[in-house]
Amino acid sequence: MATTEELAALRAEIAAQRTPLPRPPDREDLIVHEDGLLWFESAHNPAHLAPVIGTGMKTFELFVQEFEPGSTSDMQRHHHEAVHVVLSGSGYSEIGAGRHPWKQGDFICVPPMMWHRHYNGSETAPARMLIVENSKILESLGLNFRESVGLLSWAELQEKGLDR
Repeated sequence: MATTEELAALRAEIAAQRTPLPRPPDREDLIVHEDGLLWFESAHNPAHLAPVIGTGMKTFELFVQEFEPGSTSDMQRHHHEAVHVVLSGSGYSEIGAGRHPWKQGDFICVPPMMWHRHYNGSETAPARMLIVENSKILESLGLNFRESVGLLSWAELQEKGLDR
C-alpha cells in the first residue's frame, strides 16, 4: 500500500505534467497561399508534389499532390503515417494487397511501412490530394525512412519478392 507521501509525490508529478508549454511567439506565416506553392517533379514519381513550406509546424508535414488524367504515384512505403484527403477527382489506391477506391471528400489512411500507390481513375480529369503526414516528428528523432520502387504495381512487387 502506498504511503501518504508517495501519493502526494505522484499527484505532484501528474500536476507537473499538466503544466502547459510556453506559447510560441506570434508568427506572420500562418497562411500559405496556393499561388506560393513550389511544385516539383521526381524522376521516379509521375505525380506532381508541392510541399507546404514556410510554416511553423514542428511535428507534421503538408503536401499537395496532383495526378494528371490516367496518371499514378510511385509505389512507396515509409515509417510515418499519412492521410491523403481527396480534394478533387476519383481513383483507387493499392495499399498492401488491397485495392481501395476513393473519390472527392474521402480520406486515404496509410499506416507505417505499408507499400502503397495511388491511381487517378479518370482519363480526362486530374485528381488532387492534400497529404498530412507525421514525418517531421520522426525526422527530428532520426527515425524517418522512405523507400520507392518506382512504378511497380502490387502484383509486380510480389513477383520480385519485395512485398515484405
